[in-house]
Amino acid sequence: MFGDLMGMMGKLQETQQKIEETKKRLDTVLIDEQSTDGLLKVTITANRTVKSIAIDDSLLEDKDQLEDYLILVINKAVAKATAINEAELAAVAKLDMPGLDMFK
Repeated sequence: MFGDLMGMMGKLQETQQKIEETKKRLDTVLIDEQSTDGLLKVTITANRTVKSIAIDDSLLEDKDQLEDYLILVINKAVAKATAINEAELAAVAKLDMPGLDMFK
């Protein structure tokens, strides 16, 4: 019984280490998103940290339009980053231990 428990604890520690390594790696995975007309571009990491925003000068004349563009493009980028992030972490967190689900 204790051998099984120790083995399970070892697997949990190994999995936690792999999750932390994956999180660090996801800081280097960049997602580029832009408006359909290319006037606004956003780059974020797979951990959802904004790295850059490029705004065409024509958008600077209309505050409301610029805000709308920012909301739409950032939300699209965050959605893509979230999908990548969750897929990567879920793949790492899979364990061969019945009844144990780390994401519930």
